[in-house]
Parts: sequence; structure tokens; C-alpha cells
Amino acid sequence: MVNINYRCGAVLLLMFFVAATFQSCKKSKSEIGKELFKETKNRVFKKVENEAFAGVFKQVLADKKLGLNNPKLISAFYEDNGYDPVLLMRHLPVKGLSVLGDHLNKAGAHGLLPEMFDAARFGELLGKLYDKKAIKTVEEAYRVIAELELAAANSLIGYTNALQYGIVSPRKIYAHYYTKTKRPDSAGIMSVFAVNDLKVYLDSIQPKSKSYLTLQKALAEGMTAPGMTKEETARILEVNLERLRWKNRNDDRKLVLVNIPDYRLDVIENGKSVLNMKVCVGEGREIKATDRLREYDENDLKKDRPFNRETPQLGSMINSVQVNPVWNIPESIATKEITKYAAADPYYLANNNINVYREGKLIEDPETIDWTAADAGKVYTFKQQPGNDNSLGKIKFLFPNESSVYLHDTPAKEAFKLPVRAISHGCVRVEKPLELARALFGEGDKFELIKKEMAETTAQTARDIALPEKVAVYLTYFTCWADENGTLQFRKDVYGLDVVLYSYLERIKSS
Repeated sequence: MVNINYRCGAVLLLMFFVAATFQSCKKSKSEIGKELFKETKNRVFKKVENEAFAGVFKQVLADKKLGLNNPKLISAFYEDNGYDPVLLMRHLPVKGLSVLGDHLNKAGAHGLLPEMFDAARFGELLGKLYDKKAIKTVEEAYRVIAELELAAANSLIGYTNALQYGIVSPRKIYAHYYTKTKRPDSAGIMSVFAVNDLKVYLDSIQPKSKSYLTLQKALAEGMTAPGMTKEETARILEVNLERLRWKNRNDDRKLVLVNIPDYRLDVIENGKSVLNMKVCVGEGREIKATDRLREYDENDLKKDRPFNRETPQLGSMINSVQVNPVWNIPESIATKEITKYAAADPYYLANNNINVYREGKLIEDPETIDWTAADAGKVYTFKQQPGNDNSLGKIKFLFPNESSVYLHDTPAKEAFKLPVRAISHGCVRVEKPLELARALFGEGDKFELIKKEMAETTAQTARDIALPEKVAVYLTYFTCWADENGTLQFRKDVYGLDVVLYSYLERIKSS
């Protein structure tokens, strides 16, 4: 079973809203037995009495509460509605519920399992309702009606949440995931009780993006990707289908999209790529051949264990650029690299235009410092001044984020010729910085100023320039997707994040 906890705020208000929504068109409780007899031709249902049924349903709900996905919400709903079998009465003839069973049994089309939604139990109970041999007494009738109603509610909510939001919360499994991702809320969960047409509703929650549909088709056809087995390909498809179910992107008219495993940046306008370029991203951990989507070998699966130079997954808004930027060198890089280079070469700092500070004061003669001291990278701070050799190049693109990363130019242009470009300290180096600036700013005075100052070869001064309108940026991680021609693209799991996600999916499937 999918067992995910959700917030239950304002439950009573929601109960009233949902009750009001379906009150006008539901069958009266006095008609339960009459309608079920008409449907099944089983005379036992003529003996169904409302109060007696409500008592049985209340007990069934109490007995099975711990096995529900959303026990508080479901229990509060039925209590508020007098333990009425809302879904059965709303979707008479009851065979209308078979549409739900059909979708549950085809969960494999989404890389999920019917067992996650108790499809077999739901089908068994639905079959019992029509089996006169299975229901010979009114006591048996009460029990079957109650269990079927509860199974329908639980399965419908679980399936809905899985398709609309995914079954894993990425922020719970990835240490470097900072993209705001919508999860199911109480209002959305309870809305299933107001559905009038199950077929229309279940068809409507099927994800419809080109990539999702293409991945689904490949999974159904048993596609085998180059260099992979059929089983490995299926696992890649499953983890990326799950990523596509996450609601982690706004419907922005214009956005910058970086796909880390593809080492590529696209500027998207109205759903189309209007500019693309190569990028270099952060270094990843060493991935062994045995890690290929079999299991995540960690005792504690609360979070993955990222290498500290990996580019994070995040969503933000680009608000400004800095032309001829100053590089405030992080303490980790200062300790592991800068101080070691300075210890080996007394002219390293001067040759690389790096100023040294202690407690905010400029050190005039850094050559006198003992750079072999273990704490040198912590005692001193380092700033690389603007210039042609600045590690950030001629421009950096700024957006608020928890990891202090940004997009930036680089003087090391040869790196863009590499097939594997996971080589940075975490920030994203862009191949065509001036074209990216043009795409963000448009033609005009600000862009002309950027263009002029980036072309300067003499001493430069850092200049901050705000975008006329903020632009969304997403650093994402997809190892399989459909390109603009509908062709599936596969990329190496450079950070091992597929391995982590697959392990969680398997754990939920088997629970």
C-alpha cells in the first residue's frame, strides 16, 4: 500500500464542502437496499436497514483504519456523512466502479503495481456484491457493502495521488533537492468524493506530457535501450515516469531549463526551446557498474549521500547578472585547492588576481603567510578580481537559492568539447553566456551595456544589472525523456540519483 501522510487542516470545513457538493445528487440512504437489490437481484439486500448498516460500517472503519492512506480524512468524512456508502450510491449501477478496477489493474502502464492500490481486494469485493452464493445473509451484505465502500475510497485516493503527484516526495529522499514541489492536500484528497463520472475523472488525471506518454509507450512495448538490458531500460523508464509526475514546475511562459545529466541548457518560451547550449555541471560521486539501478546500498535511506560538488536540483528566479564578476571563493575550495596552490607557488595568488583578506581587511603581502597551516583556508578569505582569467568568466547569472550556486561564463572553453562535463564545483558553466544574456534581457540599453562591458580587455569593475523581468530557472535531473521529435533520449545517471529513487520506489511497492 502507498502510505503517505498528508496534512489534515480544516477537515470539518472540507467535510461540509464535499458533503454539500454531492448531497443534491446522491441516492438517499433509505434507498441503499432497494438500489442494490435492483442492481444485483439478490433479495438479501431488501433487508438492509440504515442504522444497522451504519453501525457495521463504523466498526469496519475502526478495524481497518491503520491500513488506510489517509485515515483521519477518510474517517472524518464518513463520520460527518453518517457512515453512508457514498461512492457505491453515487456510482450506481455499482458496476460503474469497475472502471476504477480497470485502472488499478493497469497501474503497470505507469511503472507502478496494482498491489499498491489493493486492486485484487477491490475486485474481489466488487465481485462478491454480485455473487448470491457469497452473500446469503444481511450480516454478510452489511460487511461487503462496508468493505467495498472503504476499499473504493482508499484505492481511488491512493491512485489519484500517485498519478497527480507521484508516490515519492523528492524532498524527503534527496539531500540536494530545493525545488518547491506540490504534494497532495486535504482539499484535493477529499474532492474524489464529489466525482460524478469515474471514467472521465480517471482519464483526466492521466499525465499527458509528450515525454510521459512516450515513456509509457516504451515501457508497454518492452523497449531495450542501447547498452542496456530490457530490465534495466524498464527501471530507467520507471524512475523518470515518477519524476514526471512530480508537480515541481510552474507554468512559466519563459524559463531557463538545465538538465544535469544531459549537460544542456534550454531557454523555453511558450513550450518551445528558443536557445540551447552545452553546460558544465558539478562533479559527481564515483558510480560503480554494480550500482546500475539495482539497489541503493545505504543502511539509512532517509536521504541520499551526495558528493559535495554535485549541482543541486532547484527552482528559482533569475533576477540579475553581474558583469565582470568577483569570485568569492568558498571556504571548501580555499582549503582544498587555493591554499595548496599558494603553498606550492608563491606567485600563484598574484598571477591569478586573487586578493586575500583576514577579518575583512585586505592582506597587502600574502607571500608572507604560511599557506601550509591546516586552518589557512578558514582564517583567510579569498576573492578573485574581475579579469579575463576570472573563473566565472565575464558574467554570472544570479538567482536566490540555498546552495549559493549560479550560472556563469568560464575562460576554460575547451571543457565544452568534453562528452562528460560533470567537472565544476557545483555551479553551472554556460557555453554561450552572451546569447543567454540576450535571451533574458532582450535587445535594448541593458543588453548593449552587458555586451560592451563583457568585451572590455583592460581592468574591469564588477557591475550588477537587474533583469527587466525575472525569469524562472530550473536545474533538473532527467536520464530519459522525449525530445522535440518524440525520440527517447537516454543519459548516464551521473550522480546516481536514479539508483536512490529506484530503491525508494521498490521499497514502497513491496510494502
